Amino acid sequence: MSERVRQKCSHSEEKYQTNISLETLDSGGLNSATVCGVDWTTLPDDTVIQLFSYLNYRDRASLASTCRTFRLLGSLPCLWGSLDLRSYKFDTAAAVSLSLRCKNLQRLKFPAAGSADAIVSLQARELREISSDFCRDITDAALSVIAARHEMLESIHLGPDPCERISSDAIKALAYCCPRLRRLWMSGVKEANGDAINALAKHCRQLMELGFVESDNIDEVALGNLSSLKFLSVAGTRNLKWGSVAQVWSRLPQLVGLDVSRTDVNLSAIKRFLSLSRNLKVLIALNCPVFEGEVDRNTMHNNKGRILLTLFSDIVKGVASLFADNLESVTDVFQHWKEIRNGDKNLDEVVVWIEWAISHSLLRIAENNLKEFDDFWLTQGAAVLLSLLQSSQEEVQERAATAVATFVVIDDEDATVHCQRAEAILCGDGIRMLLNLARSCQEVLQSEAAKAIANLSIDSKVAKAVAESGGIDILANLAKSTNRLVAEEAAGGLWNLSVGDEHKGAIAEAGGVKALVDLIFKWPPSSTDVLLERATGALANLGADEKCSVEVALAGGIHALVMLARTCKFEGVQEQAARALANLAAHGDSNSNNAAIGQEAGALEALVQLTYSQNEGIRQEAAGALWNLSFDDKNREAISAVGGVEALVALAQSSLDASQGLQERAAGALWGLSVSETNSTAIGRQGGIAPLIALASSDVEDVHETAAGALWNLAFYRDNALRIIQDDGVQPLVHLCSSSNSKMARFMAALALVYMFDGRIDSAVPVGPSPSSQGSSKSLNIDGVGRMALKHVEEFVSSFYEPQTFNAAAATLVPTALAQIAEAIRIPEAGHLRCSGAEIDRYVRMLRDPSSIRKSCSAFALLQFTMPGGRHAMHHSCLLQKAGAARVLRATAAASTAPIQAKIFTKIVLRNLENHHEVSS
Repeated sequence: MSERVRQKCSHSEEKYQTNISLETLDSGGLNSATVCGVDWTTLPDDTVIQLFSYLNYRDRASLASTCRTFRLLGSLPCLWGSLDLRSYKFDTAAAVSLSLRCKNLQRLKFPAAGSADAIVSLQARELREISSDFCRDITDAALSVIAARHEMLESIHLGPDPCERISSDAIKALAYCCPRLRRLWMSGVKEANGDAINALAKHCRQLMELGFVESDNIDEVALGNLSSLKFLSVAGTRNLKWGSVAQVWSRLPQLVGLDVSRTDVNLSAIKRFLSLSRNLKVLIALNCPVFEGEVDRNTMHNNKGRILLTLFSDIVKGVASLFADNLESVTDVFQHWKEIRNGDKNLDEVVVWIEWAISHSLLRIAENNLKEFDDFWLTQGAAVLLSLLQSSQEEVQERAATAVATFVVIDDEDATVHCQRAEAILCGDGIRMLLNLARSCQEVLQSEAAKAIANLSIDSKVAKAVAESGGIDILANLAKSTNRLVAEEAAGGLWNLSVGDEHKGAIAEAGGVKALVDLIFKWPPSSTDVLLERATGALANLGADEKCSVEVALAGGIHALVMLARTCKFEGVQEQAARALANLAAHGDSNSNNAAIGQEAGALEALVQLTYSQNEGIRQEAAGALWNLSFDDKNREAISAVGGVEALVALAQSSLDASQGLQERAAGALWGLSVSETNSTAIGRQGGIAPLIALASSDVEDVHETAAGALWNLAFYRDNALRIIQDDGVQPLVHLCSSSNSKMARFMAALALVYMFDGRIDSAVPVGPSPSSQGSSKSLNIDGVGRMALKHVEEFVSSFYEPQTFNAAAATLVPTALAQIAEAIRIPEAGHLRCSGAEIDRYVRMLRDPSSIRKSCSAFALLQFTMPGGRHAMHHSCLLQKAGAARVLRATAAASTAPIQAKIFTKIVLRNLENHHEVSS
């Protein structure tokens, strides 16, 4: 499986956003009596308002639509003091719909694209805080308009996406229009020159927190004029002149906290900050390579009561020293602070800022995914993240959950996680914390927690803990979310949990199968549809379980998967849909899925077309699906009717330099189709034999075994047997018969050779590059080649012969002796092979053949096909009875001229027939 891991990335939010329309928020009323016959309007207003406060906006609107009373209560200003619209499509029309509720709106989180006019249309003149994560599209003009209409703004947070189109002009506009500004935090600003920063110093006299992170050109000297600043962050910012910076910033009279993480700050500057800053309490310097390379870590402990937080210091103890007397007893520092808050407003501000700064830097460090941080994550980084998960700030919880989802990943392409990091989260009770966050009514928090659970669940120990903690029920419920991003992360979690067999049943019991199928119908395909890929990937895993495969079919999964295979253009979805159909069709006679897929309109055509895909994974899964589907007689002919033979021959020809998985499935699909005479003849005529011979020469056991099976079927017909000889197929089959480590490959190669040299072909045939080529050809002596081939067949059969045991069995009538031989020489996989009536007739005729080799090989084959417990043993027994084989078998067993192997083998076949007759009667 691929792409099971999703890290934090800058993606287009638009595809995840849901409209907030007038209809959604103001939908008409349903009579309260229709809801379970209970008049819910009798609940106290305070109780109803409390219920509303726990709901997201869509659910809030649904509840408000049930009656006039709830509609009135749902519109109360107290419920609309804060809005998080990051998961919604927020445009002017949506803003107008919301405007009547937003007169007292104070806090707004919004998606960036096209939001300036929408924010103005909210008419929220009391707005105090705005924030947006995805800020690439916010321009100077847009931010200036927002500032001009909302002069009460106190807090602006734009990032962590870079504000690439924001410059000093917008910062000056903020300074002029928002004099009450107390907090300004921006990521990736192009520049903040002296004029802009001085404007902040002049007009925003209450500005206490400033962050210009991961920016390029910041006037560091002008920052020294911001005398009201208590907290300053320049984490990740480049081109700072640390000699002058330390001198200037140390004179900031109110500065309490400074974050210089991920910069090239040096030891000299750090020492100056610690020694010269009057009120500095906390200096954060995480991942500062220059400083870390210069410092003697053993001498940086005594900082005159100031806290220095670095990757090599004890972060937990450092923060705890601000407020805890007994540092040894504090392990979860931020949770401990929540429990002991003593009313010290200044200290509370410091801890809140530390949470914010550390969560941002740890997320960035996790995203870089450098091996050099292994020790840090295991010694203290994971513990700090777990503490941040319990922060009182939702934004910090979100970033911590995203960091957990990211730092456990080693390779997102191969779905590989760092087991020690994952188990550090597990041992720290992180699964419980994440599941609690996933239960939140905040959809962004739900999605980030679900993402972390999904990635951690790649580790089997964590997956077990998630399941035992009720995580499967939570993810199944989140998969039903009307928020696309939440549903996507939940589907990813179910995908990862469904990889092994342990949790498939629990997912089905939790309603996960129906939720995943419903996702396919609910969300139309988009250009890069990760949600549908995850849903189909989970269904593919579940479909591998026989019971779950029935659940998938009952939930409408076959129709949904065929629809995706036919219409979706996203390669990840196509591959998983084909894999899901392959797994659903893999249960043979145990359920009706195989036939049902074939009967679904367009299913076989879609799979055949997918074999022409440019994506190898899609071709492989489509071929695998066609292979499994070809076990059904009707499907086999239907596949051929929609061009399956041509497609699969072309696939086999093109697979010779492809992956082993594709080679095996291409050969397997041709093997499945070749069961019928029409298809077998068509495969031979269209050039399918040559690539199968090449695949039979592979050193990979699964590949050459499957190719041998296809050639065995094809060789049953004279023209194909001739083509195999003419295309130089004898030697590869002889090699398999003699040397393969797979008994099945040796067995089927031997059967193919016996078919080819059973006397149907003339003693001399032309051989060359191919029967239809224009190249030169030569004549081949069939008799000589046949004797050589049959000699290797004889050696194969004789390899199962143990003289002492066989002679003893021949001399006694005790059934146990035959039973012991049968079990000793049994090839278990041969029980899955199914022969036609014509093939069984051929083996019966070969029992009369004067050739002792063909006689012994035929008896050996019939023994394998009729062994009790074989999938098709009863079928073969019935065919033998119809062919009147018992008389021939008894004659062979009694013949004085027959080899002892043939005698013993036929006696065992007779015993098998008697057993099957007793069972059937």
